[in-house]
Amino acid sequence: MGDTLVLDPQRVEEIFLDCLFQDGEDTSSYVKAEGIMATVGFHPARLESHREEIEAMLAELPDAFFESRGGGMSFLNACLDRHGNQWTGLQQTMDQLFTLGIAIDKASFLLPREMWNAFPGGMPYVVVKI
Repeated sequence: MGDTLVLDPQRVEEIFLDCLFQDGEDTSSYVKAEGIMATVGFHPARLESHREEIEAMLAELPDAFFESRGGGMSFLNACLDRHGNQWTGLQQTMDQLFTLGIAIDKASFLLPREMWNAFPGGMPYVVVKI
C-alpha cells in the first residue's frame, strides 16, 4: 500500500460527523443529501471546508464508478479502492462517503430509489462525477 491511505474509513466517518449540525446550531440553511440508509442535512460551511478531501476520496474508487470512464457501478463494489484493495467492510461507511459526494454534487444514483429493485440485490448503481 501507499504512503497515505486517501480512502480511510475512519476519516470518512470523521468528515461525515463533522459536517452534521451540532446542538444549538441554526439548521435553517442546510445541504440535503439522500443516501441509501438516510437523508441527511449537512452544515453548508463545514461541508464546503471538506470538499477537496471528499473529492480526493471519491477519486480513489474503481474506474467503473466514474461517469467519464465506466458510467456507474453497483454500490456494493464501493468497498474496494481503485487498486483492488478493500478499504471498508461496512456498507454504512460506503453510504457516508456517497452521501457526502451527493451533497457536494460529485456523486449520484443512476436511477431513482423506486427503480433500485431493477438492480442486482436491489442495490443502486452510483456514478461519480469528477
